[in-house]
Amino acid sequence: MIRQGLRSVGLLLGLAVGSVLGPASAGLAQEANATGASDPDTVSTAATGALGRIEPDRGVRSIAGPPRPAVVIDELRVEEGDVVKRGDVLALLQGISLQQADVERAQAELAQAERELSRREGLRRGGAAPDTELEAARLARDVARATLAKAQAELELSRVRAPLDGQVLEIHAREGERVGPEGILDLGDTSAMFVVAEVYETEIGGIQIGQRARIQSPALPRTLRGKVERIGLKIGKKDVLGTDPVADTDARVVEVEIRLDDPTPAARLTNLRVDVVFEP
Repeated sequence: MIRQGLRSVGLLLGLAVGSVLGPASAGLAQEANATGASDPDTVSTAATGALGRIEPDRGVRSIAGPPRPAVVIDELRVEEGDVVKRGDVLALLQGISLQQADVERAQAELAQAERELSRREGLRRGGAAPDTELEAARLARDVARATLAKAQAELELSRVRAPLDGQVLEIHAREGERVGPEGILDLGDTSAMFVVAEVYETEIGGIQIGQRARIQSPALPRTLRGKVERIGLKIGKKDVLGTDPVADTDARVVEVEIRLDDPTPAARLTNLRVDVVFEP
């Protein structure tokens, strides 16, 4: 009897709760349908966010010098922050004095060979020199030219020049120091600055060339704005890590390059981590 009474009470309570919650549940379902939440073809207009880093136009160039077994700086001609033009000498390497002497010796040998060839040609016109001597003089002249060209090339390798217009971002080796894996210095074209945003592969379909974006960081004086200029062609792992200790560091992302409207605030902040919001 007691068990049957408890079953009856439970049944009555269930009916009462259902009568109260039923209209509310139906109302939530109708609202979801009205907003298109149940429609699989509905496209979300929410803004896409991503982490990114600031880079100069065409990235950071590591200037390493010639491919020699050992490269030592003889004279460094720039400092961090200097603006340089393509072809400017950034550094001179040890051994350049000997190479300059080799060039001067080769120039003297070429001058001598040309004088000898001119003399032999004069004798040949007068019939006083055989053809073999004239050919030997021409060969000596050609060898002297090749020797000079080689010496000049070796000398030029000891002058490390800027491969592009840009700004010296960081120096890794100074006078008397051996150049290591990092090279002599880092160079970047800061006249145009980009943000490389890492967009999750599941969200890349919503990013388009020309799309506007906002860039924020506590290190920036204000929110910066830019436009998507390039979308990467391959998927990779994240390079920019956030502050969340449980974030998925193995997430698969696509790099999206955003050209900043105003590069000035970011010109001295290469590799700064930033937050990016793509405007819908």
